[in-house]
Amino acid sequence: MSNQLEKVKELIELRAKARLGGGEKAIEKQHERGKYTARERIAQLLDEGSFEELDTFVEHRCTNFGQEKKHFLGDGVVTGYGTIEGRLVYVFAQDFTVFGGSLSETMAQKICKVMDMGMKMGAPVIGINDSGGARIQEGINALAGYAEIFQRNIMASGVIPQISGIFGPCAGGAVYSPALTDFTLMTEGTSYMFLTGPKVVKTVTGEDVSQEDLGGASVHASKSGVTHFTAQTEEEGIATIRQLLGFIPQNNLEEAPIHPCSDPIDRMDDLLNEIVPDSPNKPYDMYEVIGAVIDNGEFLEVQKDYAKNIIVGFARLNGQSVGIVANQPKYLAGVLDSNASRKGARFVRFCDAFNIPLVTLVDVPGFLPGTGQEYNGVILHGAKLLYAYGEATVPKITVTLRKSYGGSHIVMSCKQLRGDMNYAWPTAEIAVMGGAGAVEVLYAREAKTQENPAQYLADKEAEYTKLFANPYNAAKYGYIDDVIEPRNTRFRVIRALQQLQTKKLTNPAKKHGNIPL
Repeated sequence: MSNQLEKVKELIELRAKARLGGGEKAIEKQHERGKYTARERIAQLLDEGSFEELDTFVEHRCTNFGQEKKHFLGDGVVTGYGTIEGRLVYVFAQDFTVFGGSLSETMAQKICKVMDMGMKMGAPVIGINDSGGARIQEGINALAGYAEIFQRNIMASGVIPQISGIFGPCAGGAVYSPALTDFTLMTEGTSYMFLTGPKVVKTVTGEDVSQEDLGGASVHASKSGVTHFTAQTEEEGIATIRQLLGFIPQNNLEEAPIHPCSDPIDRMDDLLNEIVPDSPNKPYDMYEVIGAVIDNGEFLEVQKDYAKNIIVGFARLNGQSVGIVANQPKYLAGVLDSNASRKGARFVRFCDAFNIPLVTLVDVPGFLPGTGQEYNGVILHGAKLLYAYGEATVPKITVTLRKSYGGSHIVMSCKQLRGDMNYAWPTAEIAVMGGAGAVEVLYAREAKTQENPAQYLADKEAEYTKLFANPYNAAKYGYIDDVIEPRNTRFRVIRALQQLQTKKLTNPAKKHGNIPL
């Protein structure tokens, strides 16, 4: 055999060794846990045959605690690029079979390299996390590695989409990278995220808590809002990431891909003409409205189990990607509170950063009252949503279905926050407050002088409702651009989006605003 052929053979053998990561036993263990390996995950995520691996032969340089005797090619992370639906993406997947996926200095350098390439090429970066945290043997170098990654997450924010898949443990400082990215997905039963683990919690606070109850997928999906999506299986999680990318552009200078649309733009849904109940205190399901308006009912909801009083997610209208923000009358009557405001604000800012038009469906009776909310800073959280809408320069279309009262009317993309097209259904009630509350303020004193105070207040409430609980008062001032037939909503919104395609609006030059955090 010639010298060259021997060298080629050696290369092929080294590649095969690298593909085994921590070895066959470690791979078996990973499969026993119900988890795929880093390479298997990448193969499922990317278009078949599109993956180009980088830094296969990188090894750690640590000589402490006997580390010099243990070397694995690739050093615990698989990095590279490929395509999803033919579009370029950069990926890294931590390999739990190598040192428990723990982060070393060289592993951080590999991750930083693909993040830098994503920025240079204007393409999304997807990180798959499955790691025991910092490699303790490397000490401060591992921590410096994390900080290098975080700095890149921050610089890339709003420039390229960043998506984190949590497919195993993600604890301590490691959690900050997913927290800085645009979207996080967790797998149920096999992933967890927390800053301090159950043992530390027990030592410091005396609380007994399991990993699942402290930082499992369901906790972060419903209680903390840390994760945007959960999946029962890794296959489902990977399919969700692929679906999500279909709604968003490659970077902040591009538009989201346009999909061919088979759903007629003038499709009318008579259900919408009857969906709002006669009683203002009766709920209806906002999902039905969203499903009737968007293309083929395809809606990718974001944070669906968190702050259910507001619904956010991606859909298409005539093939164009849009962000939907909608109050949900079925949950807490659709009121805004601290969590709903934060959830809405973060989503609005993502859509604005990546040129995705916003469609807002309004039915909001106000902010949730009480000391719990006020002590929790609901003023600041409500201001985040207000700030996000006011700052956004993408096309903004607002449809008021029923209630839109007081401060909550303002923060839900009203005309004065530079709403482009503000429509209302004939059932809309746009006012400072509901009739009952208004007459208490206006006529409480006079009512005391009447023979029948209750009847007097009821008459005044009916009078107030007739005057103000309609869309025409706001339309009289031009705050509502048109009152539309509910079943015609899809057509009117699509027409508005077509008109707004050439919208140009820029904010004043500044380093950045000071959002009320």
